[in-house]
Amino acid sequence: MTEQRSGHTLELEAMLDAPCEQVFRMLTEPAELAKWWGPEGFTMPEALLDLQPGGSYRLTMKPPDGEAFHLAGEFLVIDPPRRLVYTFRWEEPTPDDRETTVTLSLDPREGRTWIALSHGEFATEERLGLHRAGWSDSLGKLAQVVGSGA
Repeated sequence: MTEQRSGHTLELEAMLDAPCEQVFRMLTEPAELAKWWGPEGFTMPEALLDLQPGGSYRLTMKPPDGEAFHLAGEFLVIDPPRRLVYTFRWEEPTPDDRETTVTLSLDPREGRTWIALSHGEFATEERLGLHRAGWSDSLGKLAQVVGSGA
């Protein structure tokens, strides 16, 4: 996984050992999303997705020791199996949180997928760092899930 920095926008890239179609399903189907979403140790007990431009989503995340919390947003671009763009906002925000935009681009590479993530722009370096850690863990878990054939 590589990282590039520009202001308070997170840019991550990774190679996944699965075709774009499978990776896109992992990004957009609730049961598949629940297998990998969130930092290490977190679970996702509920995922509601209305997968259409203008459709909404709401994810419930549960840390290992703590109360569940939620994030939600709206799908802006859905271009299977190459691109997914959506807004991202915490339902229980901290003062430094604001609505951001996530762009996921998938590029086929001989049966594998190069995934590029852009997420931002964050209000502070601290919020950027929090999301960097969460996305890095999540993409690592996604790589394990698709690599295991699960």
